[in-house]
Amino acid sequence: MASYVTHSKEETMRLAARLAQTLAPGTLVLFSGGLGAGKTAFCEGLARGLGCTDEVSSPTFSIVNVYRGKQPLAHFDLYRIHTREDLMTAGFYDYLDEGMVVAAEWSENFTQLFEDEDAVRVHMEYLGDNERRITVEGSALE
Repeated sequence: MASYVTHSKEETMRLAARLAQTLAPGTLVLFSGGLGAGKTAFCEGLARGLGCTDEVSSPTFSIVNVYRGKQPLAHFDLYRIHTREDLMTAGFYDYLDEGMVVAAEWSENFTQLFEDEDAVRVHMEYLGDNERRITVEGSALE
């Protein structure tokens, strides 16, 4: 496990881009952290690091946004997903099977479901206006 403190959105995005360089196709990245912790900003950096060219936005209302590029990224917001069946209906496992990197915000809503998953886990904590503590587990950044 590795812990970082970033002091700007840009620094958070650079850390995410570094993480992206270590991810294999079909990797699951599970995010946890409160509202405003910077999960979507981290996903933006992840997308850039994967070579995605689409604009990154929060998937709060759409449940999933897919970003095209060198290594496609499926970006999920699990806040309104309640069951494994909901995940399957949203195509969660299909994206993994297709070799996309899947980034899932609000993974703490599925602690039991994901506890045995081979995944990179990213916990984000709001420290101040521009400061975030980011803990990464299960990646080469450790």
